[in-house]
Amino acid sequence: MDHDRLFKELLSTFFLEFLQLFLPQVAAQIEPASIHFLPQEYFADLTAGEKQIIDLLAEVRLAGQEVGFLIHVEAQSSSESDFARRMFFYFARLHQKYLQRVYPIVVFSFDQPLREEPSIYTVEFPQRRVLEFSFEAIQLNRLDWRDYLHQANPVAAALMAKMRIAAADRPRVKLECLRLLATLKLDPARTQLISGFVDSYLRLNAQEKQVFQAEVDRLEENSREDVMQIVTSWMEEGIQQGIQQGIQRGETSLILRQLNRRVGDLPADLQAQIEQLSLEQVENLGVALLDFTNLAALENWLAAQGQG
Repeated sequence: MDHDRLFKELLSTFFLEFLQLFLPQVAAQIEPASIHFLPQEYFADLTAGEKQIIDLLAEVRLAGQEVGFLIHVEAQSSSESDFARRMFFYFARLHQKYLQRVYPIVVFSFDQPLREEPSIYTVEFPQRRVLEFSFEAIQLNRLDWRDYLHQANPVAAALMAKMRIAAADRPRVKLECLRLLATLKLDPARTQLISGFVDSYLRLNAQEKQVFQAEVDRLEENSREDVMQIVTSWMEEGIQQGIQQGIQRGETSLILRQLNRRVGDLPADLQAQIEQLSLEQVENLGVALLDFTNLAALENWLAAQGQG
């Protein structure tokens, strides 16, 4: 699951609602129309030897003023011992580049561990504290979903699915997410974004689905119809995805048979590369293979697709 993409899409679409839910004092200070998302920032992490990408960076303006500042939001899906230090590095580089104040926020979205994550990074000596950097930490697995049941906020409808949930409560939480979502009367695209987020993180097993349906059946008629409309949209989307996947598997199987006849038995590594191609690439390969006379031609084609 692409956690970064799911959270970035949710928080960028409902950025003001996110602030209103978790940081109402910050939300009250900014001019909503001033929210402007800046391009992704790439930083070389010399300690890890890799590049890091800032999740979300927004430029905002104080209400009624020309003074602005930056809001940096990171969605962190795993616990890292040096994460607070990395957040300071991000802060320092953003502050240096933009010469603006930066308000750092982290949404910790992992299920385990349940301990409170550090949100302060310090540099100090016995006689002096040189630096104390802190960020706003929202640790979802330490929040009780019941506290957000009556928040008329789309971010609450989504993120309840990632809060502290007892195993027996999973069907009910999924229902409550959808019931809250139904009351918000969002446009279809935003409704699908929230419902897809919930379905991604609260996948129910067969027994849980039975409990979920029994809970749905106990709803009042209007609420039941609204919830079932959302559930039906999942089923339709799942059917379409299943059809698409079936078509791709069939196309790939046919192409593999054609390649075996044209260039000989395929090594396992080449077959695995072909099975990773998109449907469009598989269709293109079906045309290209007509010119293949040996394995080298296939290898060159795959290399051009980024599969070599």
